[in-house]
Amino acid sequence: MKLTTLRTGILMLFMSVSGSFAQSTPNLAEKLGYDKNAKLLIIHADDLGLSHSTDAAVISAFEKKGITSGSIMVPCPWFPEIAAFAKNNPKADIGIHLTLTSEWENYKFGPVTSADQVRSLQNNEGYFYPTVEAFGANAKPAEVEKEMRAQIDRAIAFGITPTHLDNHMGSVMVNPAFYQILIKLGHEYRIPVLIPKDMLQAAAPQFLEQIAKENIMVDHLFMLNQAPAEGNWIQPYREFIENMQPGLNQIIVHLAYNNDESRAVMIHHDDFGAKWRQNDYDLMTSDKMKSLLEENNIKLVTWHQIQNVMYPDSEQ
Repeated sequence: MKLTTLRTGILMLFMSVSGSFAQSTPNLAEKLGYDKNAKLLIIHADDLGLSHSTDAAVISAFEKKGITSGSIMVPCPWFPEIAAFAKNNPKADIGIHLTLTSEWENYKFGPVTSADQVRSLQNNEGYFYPTVEAFGANAKPAEVEKEMRAQIDRAIAFGITPTHLDNHMGSVMVNPAFYQILIKLGHEYRIPVLIPKDMLQAAAPQFLEQIAKENIMVDHLFMLNQAPAEGNWIQPYREFIENMQPGLNQIIVHLAYNNDESRAVMIHHDDFGAKWRQNDYDLMTSDKMKSLLEENNIKLVTWHQIQNVMYPDSEQ
């Protein structure tokens, strides 16, 4: 056999084998037991622990299967209530909503860490800054890491087994150093981090390839930023669901009952306020929403499932 023929044969064999390996490598959907083109969706509730009304609405939504996931604000006053629920309901998919800002007018919270150790995270009153901009202008990376680590440790000390990490008001995205700390902590604690691929492509495409190698990203993230027209709360959610692409998707919702407590906490906040959160709760637990998901063949998944894919040796 001529050497050139042998080389050609080896090359063709290598290409064939390489191709078969590439084709046989399962994507996330296949690893979770679905077709490779499945539309996976996490329906996620933010701000657990913010208030008793929030906790009660979120617990009800879990029980009614209106959400698949939620995350807890450790510094908030009602953290112990939802921490007890998480500890006693280990199958509930609950992560940590790392909190570094405090936006409400008369309802404030500050760091879990001793105040003298994280001065840059606090305003003159000792609370977190009310805006992302003020946080970004003052916070020091070392103190951001110290506080985020303290919140994770406190959650674990209360008996929570976090399934993921995300961030209140997206504050860590104001500074690449802060975001890198969050991703580092996720790997250190073996907890997935919410990384919105579509947002990252727009804001920092240069980091996308490296992050994609080490993490499972959410391909498409959706959250209301403006209240829909009265009586048509479902419409923006319908548009996202009906146009959903294959891959991992997440809808972020904000749940609470529109009662005296919520109205007091959220005074002068029409956006993400008490009425807004009641509307989200009503929709997520409705038959209309369940039918919409079924009609579009949406596969509901959890962060716990993602965690088991990323860290299979620690599967619970």
